[in-house]
Amino acid sequence: MNTPSTLITGRCTLVGAGPGDPELLTVKAVKAIQAATVLLVDDLVNDAVLQAYARPGARIVHVGKRGGCKSTPQAFIERLMITAVREGETVVRLKGGDPFIFGRGGEEVEHLRDAGIECAVVNGITAGLAAVTSLGVPLTHRDHAQGVVFVTGHAKTGAGAAEDPTDWRALAATAHNARLTLVIYMGVSGAGHIERELLHGLPGDTPVAVVQHASLPHQRHLVTTLQGLQARIAEAGLASPAVIVVGDVLQGLAAAALQPGDAGRFGT
Repeated sequence: MNTPSTLITGRCTLVGAGPGDPELLTVKAVKAIQAATVLLVDDLVNDAVLQAYARPGARIVHVGKRGGCKSTPQAFIERLMITAVREGETVVRLKGGDPFIFGRGGEEVEHLRDAGIECAVVNGITAGLAAVTSLGVPLTHRDHAQGVVFVTGHAKTGAGAAEDPTDWRALAATAHNARLTLVIYMGVSGAGHIERELLHGLPGDTPVAVVQHASLPHQRHLVTTLQGLQARIAEAGLASPAVIVVGDVLQGLAAAALQPGDAGRFGT
């Protein structure tokens, strides 16, 4: 940790770039990006964000963190942040969605504080919210859902990690009894397991939507039921980055999409 005599002239801000559409950035996020001299950018950040708002001459470092692909080690990213701040740079750690929703923002803030660096955070629209909004449905509804749960389908792995840290059966029972919408991030690769476990607590005809590339022009989605989740994902060829939404808030959408003879079961 820095001693009181250490003078730190730089600063760091964690900024949420939202789900992809550059127009969904907050005004505060835009100002932070424009002021940055160094930007450490996640893979899921739309290049159009940098093209529109990064200042000329800013150093842009792509630090990929995408499931299933080779990733920049987290410790290396944290060292880059600390070094740049100590060199007097105005650093923005630019993350897809929101820094504090499955973005390791909490870990990065802790490491910066341990180094004697206070870090500001600018929230972004998380993909789970943007995904259902793009379909014209809410996450909560007085008649269908009294709350919402955000959960990762790709939990921490490695030494000491549980084989399946998420108790999907308990979560399903709670969602059913408390009338909750489930929003599952990074769950496409494990959809079969998630489907089987959730069926222990939720009816098979519970409506489900899967949204890939939420908010972007090439967004795709499908609407199905819980008992058909894995098969429909495979049939549609959807992959990450995608969000799985489970719950009765989708009833109207499911009814429209699953009409007999409706070839549009899969959205575009």
